[in-house]
Amino acid sequence: MNWIEISIKTTHEGVDVMAQPLYEAGVKGVVIEDPRDISAFIEENADWELVDESLLKNLNDEVTIKGYLPNDAEFHDKLQYIRERIEWLKGQDLGFDVGSGELSLTSMHEEDWANNWKKYFKPVKVGQRIVVKPTWKEYLPQEGEIVLELDPGMAFGTGTHQTTILCIQELEKRVFPSCCVLDVGCGTGILAIASLLLGAGHAVAVDIDANAVRIARQNAMQNGVLSRMDVLQGNLVDGVQGKYDLVVANIIADAIIALARPAKDLLKAGGIFIASGIILDRLDDVLKALEREGYDQMEYRTMDDWAVVVARHA
Repeated sequence: MNWIEISIKTTHEGVDVMAQPLYEAGVKGVVIEDPRDISAFIEENADWELVDESLLKNLNDEVTIKGYLPNDAEFHDKLQYIRERIEWLKGQDLGFDVGSGELSLTSMHEEDWANNWKKYFKPVKVGQRIVVKPTWKEYLPQEGEIVLELDPGMAFGTGTHQTTILCIQELEKRVFPSCCVLDVGCGTGILAIASLLLGAGHAVAVDIDANAVRIARQNAMQNGVLSRMDVLQGNLVDGVQGKYDLVVANIIADAIIALARPAKDLLKAGGIFIASGIILDRLDDVLKALEREGYDQMEYRTMDDWAVVVARHA
């Protein structure tokens, strides 16, 4: 089968909004090419081979979102829907610039579609100890490094987004032997798996997407931690039971605000809530929501336009 690659030009802030028309049209996952990510990693990790040389040419501030749809009888209707939704979004007052919304198409064979994104994913050290390595790449760990093997599939991230890095860096500081961790909106399961590799005793990962549940289980098995990890399908913490030392959620600001109360109910006294996926414009909203729910010792760190918040159950 032939597939069509749909590319949309947007801004760093507009990624989440401009990706929605692709998801609504049936795209199962997107690839995000953000020059800021590439530049930041080059500056911070000059000795790492992060990306193909072709990506280093003509870097600018424009972000490209890519999704894939089958070239079948429904394609043109879906494409028209995507075009109309993009034009509608460009006309809305969202509080930030969504960019040009320029759309382009490329025809691809199924084999190309399934593997094209992999060329952007190479081993990356995302914390003091954790190295995220694609399962199909070789890597010789240095002393003290912990290698996390990841196959994200087409639908999920590679673990190198700023929000994931911020969460892993906090987990490196806060996971202790035999602690119990809850990962809400787990995606590939990367945060739950990282917790277990860092020494946690047990982790529960939950996601509303059945595909995410399947991929998280596969990644847990790949890293040898499936026996200590439960993967559940549910919306936020629906169906989650027990008490946890750490709750981590890398989602979006509105979901974190909705999660503030139920996350606190699932934390042990003195437990820690680590929340990211928060664009800086929404940081105050998240902090106020956590304060209303009685969290204390709140702190936050930022990376580019994103923040992670760490709050303690009083």
